[in-house]
Amino acid sequence: MYAFIWRKLPFGLAGKLAGSVLLLAATVALLWYVAFPWAEPLLPFDDVQVESGVPAESGNDAPVTGETPAGDEHDLPYDTDQNNPVPSSSPSR
Repeated sequence: MYAFIWRKLPFGLAGKLAGSVLLLAATVALLWYVAFPWAEPLLPFDDVQVESGVPAESGNDAPVTGETPAGDEHDLPYDTDQNNPVPSSSPSR
């Protein structure tokens, strides 16, 4: 297919290169402005579901609060309130 297109492009090597670049740009523009916007609603990229860690109950119409569920404390094994300074001298070799 590409050999057929290359043979059909006019004006020698310079014209074939320019025609190839124009065909490539037209293909990218067609995909970018027509095909991708058409397909975007069909793709699941915006279907983000964040689970709270607590199993959802069916029929539960209670409003969601900003409280952290019990047992979901994320204890870190280090202190996050202050930065540890980097030693000023490098270790000797």
